[in-house]
Amino acid sequence: MFGVKFMKVNPSTYIIHYRNGRVVREGAGLSFFYYAPSSSLVSLPLGSESLDMIFTVPTKDHQPVSVQGQLSYRIVSVHKLVALLNFTVNSKGAYVSEDPEKLGQNLLNLAQKTTRRELAGLPLKEALLASERIAQAIKAQSAESQLLSELGLEIIDVSVLAVRPNKETERALEAKMREALLQEADEAVCQRRNAAIEQERLIKENELNTEIAVETKKREIMETHLEAQKAEQAKRQEIDEAKILGQIVLEKKNEELVITKTENEKKMAESRAFSLSAVLKPLSETDPRIVQALASRDMDPAQLVAMSFRELAEQAQKIGQLNISPDLLSQLLER
Repeated sequence: MFGVKFMKVNPSTYIIHYRNGRVVREGAGLSFFYYAPSSSLVSLPLGSESLDMIFTVPTKDHQPVSVQGQLSYRIVSVHKLVALLNFTVNSKGAYVSEDPEKLGQNLLNLAQKTTRRELAGLPLKEALLASERIAQAIKAQSAESQLLSELGLEIIDVSVLAVRPNKETERALEAKMREALLQEADEAVCQRRNAAIEQERLIKENELNTEIAVETKKREIMETHLEAQKAEQAKRQEIDEAKILGQIVLEKKNEELVITKTENEKKMAESRAFSLSAVLKPLSETDPRIVQALASRDMDPAQLVAMSFRELAEQAQKIGQLNISPDLLSQLLER
């Protein structure tokens, strides 16, 4: 009303109020009344702003690629930017010039120039994987840029989301990659089969090694048993030899005992014979008839008759005829 307006901005917006070419007030988040016919308002965002990057650049092998990303920046010197570009706003808060849009375009041109320089030295395959490299190059270039320094701007972050070729090239790469993947799959299948064969061979080899180890262990056990039997037989042979030696010694002792016993018996027999000869010597010098008479003193009559018959038999050559009555024989037989 009557040209008096009210302006209010948020804390992230820097406002400068000019009246008749002089600065009346400035700051962030201000609210005030002003007279529109003699006032000019300049509004600048203090927060970070984001710009979408979409541009096409060629690679070293002359293949166009599309680079997509986002660039974030902020104003670090309001007065430098206001001195070079027009950020005046009307009563509704809209910019009255195209300079704010040109600011974003200048930043995109700087990013595109840096990206073009980076990809010009890379072939297509490497360029498709150079997202991080491009982002780092844009950051480094912005830190050295004189234009950004004069404008009072600072690049906060650069993100390259994708680097893609055109449709025909992408289909060709996909086909080539598909063939490579199929080949790798075939190689993987082949390697898997070879690995399975190798694993089966290792299993068979382990089984054979196990059988060999078992047979070797059986042979060792058999050899141990044979050695034990051999040692047992040797021990038994030593025992038998010891027994035989003992028996030989015992037989020798028995032989010595028999010899000693025989000699003793011989000496005893000689002693008895000597004693008997000493006893019989007087009798040998005595008349046999006297001895016989002495012996027959206590004999039975039948024995005496038998002795008589024996004497008759001894003198049979001297007897011409001998008569023995039957009564005498019967009596002798009865007795």
